[in-house]
Amino acid sequence: MDSTTVNKFRDSLKSFVEQVVIHHTPLRVTRRSGSDFVVMSAEDWERDQETLYVLQNTSLMRQIAESSATHQAGSGYTPTKEQLDEIIGI
Repeated sequence: MDSTTVNKFRDSLKSFVEQVVIHHTPLRVTRRSGSDFVVMSAEDWERDQETLYVLQNTSLMRQIAESSATHQAGSGYTPTKEQLDEIIGI
């Protein structure tokens, strides 16, 4: 994670924000007196919130683990050709 001071951040706000949004890299802003803060794009923040939700949901994590094991074993459900056609809209 890149880092800058609050003074540099204030002086070059637009370029720092563009960098954060375009490159999807958060920016740590340090303050002389007080806690640091992090700037990140709204898209990245929403993605992180979704990831945290999934990781904290034990039922969903269990389903993902079971699905992964089933897939690796090759024993999962296989739809018929007609079902696949319906799914992909043919």
